[in-house]
Amino acid sequence: MSSFLARPLRASSTTTLGLQLRTLTTTTPLTYHQPRVPSSSIPIPNVSGRVPLPDVPANSDFKIEIPAYPYGPRRVYHQSNTGLYGSALIRFGNNVSKRNEIKTRRKWRPNVQQKRLWSKSLGVFVRTRVTTRVLRTIDKVGGLDEYLLGHKAARVKELGPWGWMLRWRIMQTPEVRERFAKEREALGLPRVKEGEEKSLEEQLREFKLAGFKFEEGKEPKSKGELKEEADRMIKSESKEFELGQEEDLFMKEEPKPKMA
Repeated sequence: MSSFLARPLRASSTTTLGLQLRTLTTTTPLTYHQPRVPSSSIPIPNVSGRVPLPDVPANSDFKIEIPAYPYGPRRVYHQSNTGLYGSALIRFGNNVSKRNEIKTRRKWRPNVQQKRLWSKSLGVFVRTRVTTRVLRTIDKVGGLDEYLLGHKAARVKELGPWGWMLRWRIMQTPEVRERFAKEREALGLPRVKEGEEKSLEEQLREFKLAGFKFEEGKEPKSKGELKEEADRMIKSESKEFELGQEEDLFMKEEPKPKMA
């Protein structure tokens, strides 16, 4: 008994002598310790969606807002919001004994690993949690950037909130912007400069200069012309009216001829 009391007490032991106990938790951390992106002042966003800038004071109102994820946060398996989990979920089932066929509830968790994946556009390793299934997809498509820039709806839904933030970050790099500009030129679309917004009238003017011509009477109207036409029709005495000059003749019922 005396030898037991002579042993030193550890912080992790369950004692009530006033010592600080070590707290254990299974909650996933909300941030990754990401490296600094070279030659760029925009850091990699954290899981919470904030993009802290090192050159801007903390009490400043200036913030970079990431566009909202179109599918919203996942309501099932919340841990998948903080990594590249794809469509993986926790599977539930039963263990059935061979002798007595007794069923015991069990669960199958996805194989999640913490990896450092190379981003070619950022030039750094991005730390993230990723499932082995998504890792195989990344190797198949040719890297992390190609996986994040997938344009299909199924890929965007697979990214989740954290993948959507990484997608936004690599889209701010000059390499990806130049890539999108070349794709626009290949499709015959005008090259849009950064921060420049073009109105409908300017786009129509560019189409005309490029040789594209509308048929006579079918040229689309601007917002101002449509608004003036709608106001004029509303002020008129007629209760029913249609916008546009041409009448839609599709599936129109013709009057029956009168019998003699």
